Amino acid sequence: MARQSLIQKFDKQAKKYNKRRKNNHGYKFRQQIFQEAEGKVLEVSIGSGLNFPFYNRNIQLTGIDFSHEMLKTARNAAKNYPFKTTFIQHDVESVELSTNSFDTIISSASLCAYQDPIHVLNNFQKWCKPEGKILMLEHGICTSKTVGWLQKLLNPLMLKLTGCHQDRNITDIVKKSNLKITREERHLGGYLYLIWAKP
Repeated sequence: MARQSLIQKFDKQAKKYNKRRKNNHGYKFRQQIFQEAEGKVLEVSIGSGLNFPFYNRNIQLTGIDFSHEMLKTARNAAKNYPFKTTFIQHDVESVELSTNSFDTIISSASLCAYQDPIHVLNNFQKWCKPEGKILMLEHGICTSKTVGWLQKLLNPLMLKLTGCHQDRNITDIVKKSNLKITREERHLGGYLYLIWAKP
């Protein structure tokens, strides 16, 4: 899918994403993993800022997204939170950031949309401080073979409609990258992946 077409799809979804801030089936899972963010935090594909409620007040947050409308929504939402925020409009797959510059990197339902997710994860390793951490909440292929078959069947349609792959095995993708998984949980029939990793 052409990047400009993908950006337009996410621009159109900004308002819908914003409504999910307090009414989202993944709320408790986001809270579980993202409250561990600390120090200088990078959130890639930050979207409308769904994770803001879970960050502690002492972090310094940098958010990147290629969608102007998503960033506009995130900026407005950030006014209601005490932490310092910086926003960058750029494609995560091509942005250049300083090596070893973040204590925590957050990825939230974003690996589904990248053309080369392993490249992105390898950049996480580069951008994260050696003693830092990478926290991921992603959706992907279920543990149920029947549901997984449906995900594969519907993937071309969902990719066209939303710009997201539905059938990626997130664990396998992370293992193929340079990151080291320290903990993993699967929820909602295996559809939801919570991954704690080190650079």
